[in-house]
Amino acid sequence: MRSCMLAATALLWCACAPGDDQHAHRHDAPPGDLEERTPGDDIERADDPLAEDPPTNDPPDDDPPPNDPPGDDPPTNDPPNDPPNDPPDDPPAHCASGPLELPIDGCAPTPPASTGDPHQDCVARINQFRAECQCLPPLQRWSGGEDCADRMSEADHDSGQAHGAANRGLCEWGYGQNECPGWGDVDDVIDGCLQMMWDEGPGANFWAHGHYLHMASTELTHVACGFYSGSNGTWAVQNFY
Repeated sequence: MRSCMLAATALLWCACAPGDDQHAHRHDAPPGDLEERTPGDDIERADDPLAEDPPTNDPPDDDPPPNDPPGDDPPTNDPPNDPPNDPPDDPPAHCASGPLELPIDGCAPTPPASTGDPHQDCVARINQFRAECQCLPPLQRWSGGEDCADRMSEADHDSGQAHGAANRGLCEWGYGQNECPGWGDVDDVIDGCLQMMWDEGPGANFWAHGHYLHMASTELTHVACGFYSGSNGTWAVQNFY
């Protein structure tokens, strides 16, 4: 069990990995009401295991191990190869020697201009952090997974439960999921939520660093972003493969 941690924001964001039914949340209490949570507070649990078989590859080393081993053989399908992202014309000067062991402290690049496609803008923003803040190669956009990501965002918006659709096995969602529940709009997610996730930085504790570990992974190769806006705000998932 892990205790939930408070952050200086009224918005939530959370990460989970396949086979793991505990999800760390960060949220704000009303002014003057910040307090230390006790272990087990606000931890979400799934009553049922994932309905779908897990992916073929093991979760990356950064992810927490599943509580129980899978009982069935995993599927053999891999993400399709979308056209590669266009690399930047000139890599930043600090990237001349290749990837950095640690991200640049306080790195907060201005978001790229919107293309009008939020799914592409989300991938571009993640790759901006990877390139400008740690000199990492880009993740590929998995457009084939975006329908699943959109459906999961809508389902979690309707239930009010972050990662609820992942726990139910709504569709094949990959090896790790980050989620921005109840944000103002798509731009807020791309500009703000993804920055907050990256700002967690590296660390051995997945509950404190899981979002960054997914975004900066050198084992995952693809990402599919999904969005849904409704009466409960904008919910957005990023599924990593």
